[in-house]
Amino acid sequence: MNWNKLLCNRNELQLRGTLNGGQSFRWTHNKDKDEWTGIFSKTVWKLKQSEDFLQYQIIGSLKNPPESIKSKTRKDANEPNFEVMLKKYFRLELPLTKYYEEWSEKDALFKTACKQFYGIRMLAQEPVENLFSFICSQNNHISRISSMVEKLCTFYGEEICEYEGVKYYSFPDVNKLSGSQVEQKLRDLGFGYRAKFIQKSAAQIVEWGGEEWFDTLHNMKYKDARQELMKLCGIGPKVADCICLMSLNHLEALPVDTHVYQIAAHNYLPHLRGKKNVTDKMYAEIGDHFRQLYGDMAGWAHTVLFCADLKKFQTDTSDMENSKPKKKRKK
Repeated sequence: MNWNKLLCNRNELQLRGTLNGGQSFRWTHNKDKDEWTGIFSKTVWKLKQSEDFLQYQIIGSLKNPPESIKSKTRKDANEPNFEVMLKKYFRLELPLTKYYEEWSEKDALFKTACKQFYGIRMLAQEPVENLFSFICSQNNHISRISSMVEKLCTFYGEEICEYEGVKYYSFPDVNKLSGSQVEQKLRDLGFGYRAKFIQKSAAQIVEWGGEEWFDTLHNMKYKDARQELMKLCGIGPKVADCICLMSLNHLEALPVDTHVYQIAAHNYLPHLRGKKNVTDKMYAEIGDHFRQLYGDMAGWAHTVLFCADLKKFQTDTSDMENSKPKKKRKK
């Protein structure tokens, strides 16, 4: 299968930091081939990058057979444009290098962090998958979150394809998760209290208009959309902010967990040091501080700091250094 090329400099997109930084839980990395396999938009993708290109293959798709992407002669108006889908997913229309320069001028810590953590993009995820994935994330670790998300897809999604002995499934539509039997099934599958949150939230969304309900949140002001999300069963401030930031285009949203609190208290707000819990007042103060510092893309900017501070990246800096984009010589 041939690789398709999308012009994209490594400074504008770093796959490792973007796909392995806790935004999405459906990407796996083949270290030997340095390839990423993942699922979004009911399509199975394989990605790898060079200095100036993002390369991709369509392994399977419910939107269209993968053969269509290889055909240069077909002009079917209904055929999905996978390149457009990929650009939208990574928000490639936004000039990240320019934003990095602006954020570096505002914050010395960012200026240091971005030298290694270049190209960290905020994924434009589908709200349904984003919401239920982050319900699974509550009091959980990455490998177990990923396992739960895959169980949701296996039992309630549609099979997309089988590739190299692995079956791949789409994320389920919200109505599939809203049935009265779903909670018990998910409890049997090891979801614990999250089973109730998933089923009840799905039922509420269906009652409020289904997936079109998210469109109304997208068009609201950030804090109004956040308040609406918190009306769902089991959705608190942090998960609501994750959804606002990652799938509703409210890029000023800033999810505050214990880790983010520690970054803020240690580097920016020393009067908050030594607190045992993040209160509502502290949560608002931390978010507002970074919004004032970075502006209307504060959530994205802070994600770079978050990635830079994660231990799993700190323990593997040699790989990051070796994969740094080379500076082009001036002619």
